[in-house]
Amino acid sequence: MKLPESILRPVKMIRGGMHLDHQKNTSEIDSVIMPAPATVYIPMSQHIGAPANPIVKKGDAVFVGTVIGEAGGFVSAPVHSSVSGTVTDVKDLTIGNGTLQKYVIIESDGKMEKDPALKPFKVKTSADLAEAAKQCGLVGLGGAGFPTHVKLSPSKDAVIDTLVINAAECEPYITSDYRECMENFNDVIEGIYLIKEKLALQKVVICVEKNKPLAIEKLMQVAADYRDADDKVKVMKLPSKYPQGAEKVIIYSATGRKLPAGKLPSDVGCIVMNVTSVATLYRFITTGMPLTYKRITVDGTAVQEPKNVIVPIGTPIKDILDFIGVDTEEVDRILMGGPMMGNPVVSEQSVLEKRNNAILAMRDAKPQPQTACIRCGRCADTCPMGLYPAMVETALRTKNYESLNSLNTNYCMECGCCSYMCPAKRPLTQVMRTAKAEIRRQNK
Repeated sequence: MKLPESILRPVKMIRGGMHLDHQKNTSEIDSVIMPAPATVYIPMSQHIGAPANPIVKKGDAVFVGTVIGEAGGFVSAPVHSSVSGTVTDVKDLTIGNGTLQKYVIIESDGKMEKDPALKPFKVKTSADLAEAAKQCGLVGLGGAGFPTHVKLSPSKDAVIDTLVINAAECEPYITSDYRECMENFNDVIEGIYLIKEKLALQKVVICVEKNKPLAIEKLMQVAADYRDADDKVKVMKLPSKYPQGAEKVIIYSATGRKLPAGKLPSDVGCIVMNVTSVATLYRFITTGMPLTYKRITVDGTAVQEPKNVIVPIGTPIKDILDFIGVDTEEVDRILMGGPMMGNPVVSEQSVLEKRNNAILAMRDAKPQPQTACIRCGRCADTCPMGLYPAMVETALRTKNYESLNSLNTNYCMECGCCSYMCPAKRPLTQVMRTAKAEIRRQNK
């Protein structure tokens, strides 16, 4: 008889990090579906790697799920229409992060008709699984946007033994992954076992922070499933400590393995997948519907009624905030993502992308004045990677590029802990990002 399921403790504990106010205001509120906007602006670059190449033109009729952009290389992903309607233009715009990129603009007919060509995708082998992820247009849905089919196609030399499911969701406010566990649990459990089977993995570790007891209860059913006769699928309860969900950190917690700078999880025998990515892949395989919408948390100090909203990809942020009832005149700052790693929105015309999981509208978010570094060492104490951001800042300012390398600058994952803890309000995360870019430039 199988023994009762036990919950794992972390194999290793990260140093540094922070205990943040969770602000999970939407955790027990059912998601709502936003109607199709009048127009969607779908970017061809919503992922790490080469942009997709548009294959539609002005005047073309499209449906929900119609391919409008083909992958531009191996590290790339196709893009699909998120509404039914008519392509009104294909052109370069700067409405996203301020850089010029290609968009397919579609006027919605409001019908949200599915492409009649969509059909379930047969998966018999690991190669089929990777191809399904590619045809789905699936990328990492936790923020980085790494094409999933690349994760599922490790090199022949890689020995993969562990699937790490990331359900940590450690940033304040964000609950979109939590709601995926609660609302689409069947897709989560079936997706996990499908991946485990097709990749012949020895072990699955489902990582979730301890501040989500209902999700833990749900996920324990995955570990207790009849298909886990050899007890290789386990739930690991992580401390509620930011940045517990970061890739390097969660691998260390789940396996005790350290991921070197510039290496992929497959180099240490792991595949890491966000819990929503797993469920999305299963839905595509069973229905044929690719990635055309995202559940996002809309919250922040300027939001009176925060919600999780299911939104067509390419919807302008202004439309989403209007749907929630946010008066943008009272918003001082909008973040795409969480308060720690989210990116400031440069325009209300910016649009929702695949890799986005939250929109935070903040009031009274005025920048605080910077002062000189007081050498307190808090940035180093809180860094999960054991780095010295203040020393990196000095090396960057003095153009001491040798020191930038010796300080292991490239190991920074830009989690924001150093900036958050700095009493002098130094922009240390931006400094680390700039320093990494400078290292890349020097190494060309």
